[in-house]
Amino acid sequence: MKYLPLNPEIFIQNRKRFVGKMVKNSIAIFNSNDELPTNGDQLHRFKQNSDLYWLTGIEQEDTMLILFPDNPDPKFREVLVLVRPNEVKEKWDGHRLRADEGTAISGIGTIIWLDTADAQMQAWVHLADTIYLNTNENDRKANKVNVRDYRYAQLMQERFPLHNYMRSAKLMKDLRAIKTALEVDVLQKAIDITDITFRRVMQMIEPGVMEYEIEAEIYHSFLSQRSTGPGYGCIIASGDRARTLHYVDNSRECKAGELILMDFGADYGGYNADLSRTVPVSGKFGRRQKTVYNACLHLHQYAASILKPGISIVDYTEKVGDEATIVFQKIGLLRKTDIKNEDPDNRAYRKYLYHGISHHLGLDVHDLGTRTEPIKAGMVFTIEPGIYIEQEQMGVRIENNFWITKNGNKDLMKNIPITAEEIEAYMKK
Repeated sequence: MKYLPLNPEIFIQNRKRFVGKMVKNSIAIFNSNDELPTNGDQLHRFKQNSDLYWLTGIEQEDTMLILFPDNPDPKFREVLVLVRPNEVKEKWDGHRLRADEGTAISGIGTIIWLDTADAQMQAWVHLADTIYLNTNENDRKANKVNVRDYRYAQLMQERFPLHNYMRSAKLMKDLRAIKTALEVDVLQKAIDITDITFRRVMQMIEPGVMEYEIEAEIYHSFLSQRSTGPGYGCIIASGDRARTLHYVDNSRECKAGELILMDFGADYGGYNADLSRTVPVSGKFGRRQKTVYNACLHLHQYAASILKPGISIVDYTEKVGDEATIVFQKIGLLRKTDIKNEDPDNRAYRKYLYHGISHHLGLDVHDLGTRTEPIKAGMVFTIEPGIYIEQEQMGVRIENNFWITKNGNKDLMKNIPITAEEIEAYMKK
């Protein structure tokens, strides 16, 4: 790992929170993700299962976690399973964790090797009444591959058909949505790296620069600050390409008079920042560009004023839509007749703002959390309104990350330039 060691108390606290939700005499088993092939004998870069990482901090492949709080032997109430280090394999693929290293990262005292785990675990399962198994229940998942979690669940149900089975994912969805202060400290580090990076790229933007050159500077800046890299594919969209929400080609020249929409965030210690800014390629907003930018900033600030405990994402989005309707009239995008005749299920403002305003943020960029229940203190959300105008070949989006508090929220990106004047002044330096 490139980042400095994290405080193992993060994962100790997370396990205590999960165990506190388990039913009596139950065992929970978590598996790492598969290593997935690309072509030939190559593999995609390994990405750990987010739930397993949240509980252990272990990034290594072929890892398991077994939680059995009612195990008669206290030594085996928390067990971390690691692949046994192999001298020959390490010559090819590098160092694998030793037991003491696994303990230092996770705070788990009992480490066993994967090649012995099956026999030991069978005895523990026989003592338990209920087995918690994990699956990916992110609402946005689009996974057509029969990944390890699902294969393992099928295997366990075949081997132990008379046990009760429960879904770890149902617990994880609620638990991971509420971030501890220790988790937010790590997230803040990812945000601070992203802040420095944004300031760097503003200094290099000028007519003639290529989108991929900006992307390259983002990678360079992230890695030089001990980030693992981008938490998601960087969006560097100049001109009309800014209207494509997930534009990742990043292949075109940035031209004088255009705006460039950038959406990127550093991954640090597994936690992801998520920043969007729209800046003028020439260093100064045109009159109309500034009008649209300020309208988007107003929506951003309005959303921040109402994002607090008690409101649901559904109601919050509806209120921001009401405000967008007013703002879009003021800047000439909507007429009164557009609003009068709008479809309640596809409101008029959606022509210019066609995505959600906020999403949960954490280990995953679109992190686990509720969309329908009231927002709670401890959650972390993005706020990212946008305005996309086809006839003007313009797209603007402004995004910061907010930690929900008891009485409101805390802007974790408050130090990053956001107003048109701040951006122009910084680009002028």
